[in-house]
Amino acid sequence: MQNPFKGSLSIDFYSNQSTIKWVILVVAVIIGGGSIVYTNRLVSELKEGERNNINLWAKAIEFSSSPDVDESALTFISANIITPDNTLPVILVDSASQQVLLSMNVLEDDMTIAEREQELESVLEKMQRENEPFPIPVRNTEDGSISEIQYVYYRNSYLLRQLGAYPYIQLTVIGIFAFIAYLAFSYSRNAEQNRVWVGMAKETAHQLGTPLSSLMAWLEYIKTMPEMQGRGDIAAELEKDVQRLEMITARFSNIGSLPVLKSENVLQTMNECVDYLKPRVSSKVVFSVEAKSDNLMAKLNKPLFIWVVENIVKNGVDAMSGIGKIDIRLSKNANNEVLVDIADNGKGIKGKAKDVFKPGFTTKKRGWGLGLALAQRIIENYHQGRIFVKSSQADVGTVFRIVLPS
Repeated sequence: MQNPFKGSLSIDFYSNQSTIKWVILVVAVIIGGGSIVYTNRLVSELKEGERNNINLWAKAIEFSSSPDVDESALTFISANIITPDNTLPVILVDSASQQVLLSMNVLEDDMTIAEREQELESVLEKMQRENEPFPIPVRNTEDGSISEIQYVYYRNSYLLRQLGAYPYIQLTVIGIFAFIAYLAFSYSRNAEQNRVWVGMAKETAHQLGTPLSSLMAWLEYIKTMPEMQGRGDIAAELEKDVQRLEMITARFSNIGSLPVLKSENVLQTMNECVDYLKPRVSSKVVFSVEAKSDNLMAKLNKPLFIWVVENIVKNGVDAMSGIGKIDIRLSKNANNEVLVDIADNGKGIKGKAKDVFKPGFTTKKRGWGLGLALAQRIIENYHQGRIFVKSSQADVGTVFRIVLPS
């Protein structure tokens, strides 16, 4: 039969999810990397321009201190070069005494003297780490010899510092959007899968309804047959199987709907489950059920919870190759939660305890690998509990633990 979904865009989209994730990651890296490279290049050019401005400022200071400069030139330099620049923080320091001779664009007008000294010291330390200073030789007025050297320290402008941080902020934003896109994709994919499973489950329940009704009628007819008189055990077992089919049909029909939870006796529920399973698994499997109390109560959807236990038990029986022990222990912890431990003495999970609840994971040659994934969903989403592998050792056995709110 030809697959009606072959070539479907949506199916290809979801089946190629790994490729799409890598494409999103690569695009985000290209955009972010390109932004960083371009912005860093722009920052370097602006930084060089600011350094040239400071160099010009330093030369203007040096020239203005020369004894040969006339008053008009000094006024022009001060008005057009030294004073106007109000963007770059600058500090002029005497090399010998390390005293601050001049500062621009560093201090606020309302600072106290102590605050000014502390701020100058702090900013000067940052300047010394950030950029190389420009030396200004101070010449003797008599013979023109260099009497001392002053240094001009500066910081990059606020705009340049902000621009340097911009690509990293942009990359962070791109990363956040990529992460949100990934989450949205995963949610959409999971929602699509859930809709498919719910539809399949309800259709299965619908398809089971007709033959199940027929089986119930045939069972009633078999009970009246003369040949079955005195053979009530056969009819009783058949009736159990029909009831089980009814329960399975109800499970499939209710998938996707919020199950109704009722307060149930966990020990009684486990005994009912074991009584049903015993004649339907190998006779060489020994069951035991023990409880710290006969009155362990928990909120359960009984059909779904029994299905979870059956799934774990059948996996254990398969792991033992039909020969061994299934021990079920019931107790409570300090948080008043009901603990259900289901242990087998099979071959163990061999280091794959974290993978057993993933859809599609199976160690069997046959099977879909969905049983434990659905069991986890039933316990955690519907019963607000937890299910996990408590312990597993090769050729010793595995213990599954179910934790239920009391």
